[in-house]
Amino acid sequence: MAGVTAHPNTAWVTQAARNVSVRLAEFGRPVRFLIRNRDSKFVADFDDVFRADGAKIIRTPVQAPKANAHSERWVRTAREDCLDWLLIVGARHLERVLAIYVRQYNQARPHRSLELKVPDPKPRPDHVDAMSRLQRQDLLGGLLHEYEPAA
Repeated sequence: MAGVTAHPNTAWVTQAARNVSVRLAEFGRPVRFLIRNRDSKFVADFDDVFRADGAKIIRTPVQAPKANAHSERWVRTAREDCLDWLLIVGARHLERVLAIYVRQYNQARPHRSLELKVPDPKPRPDHVDAMSRLQRQDLLGGLLHEYEPAA
């Protein structure tokens, strides 16, 4: 979503923040909080991009590795589920693969939540048409589901 580079610096990180801000505005998803570490690449200009959108900047505590647990877990999941199985040949390839993975992660992959719902359910039009022609039959008190074409 933000871009890929081998050597990030303050200018690159600030531009990536602008890109993320614009993309989130396109989706109508305002940023309420930005949790970031204390890396020297995150300068005041970086924070100002998100403050302009109304976000509260929260810096992680010094020497607290568990404070970044959610982002570290997502990176681990992306590596184990996707990147460890592919040979990435360049930055453009990596961006494309991650874009597809993020879409699948948020719109198709069930998460550990109530009823195994996906975070951002956006059914595809062809998927909706196919599902509307199916008839569902619950078995074993709803434990198993069988689908068959509707007459």
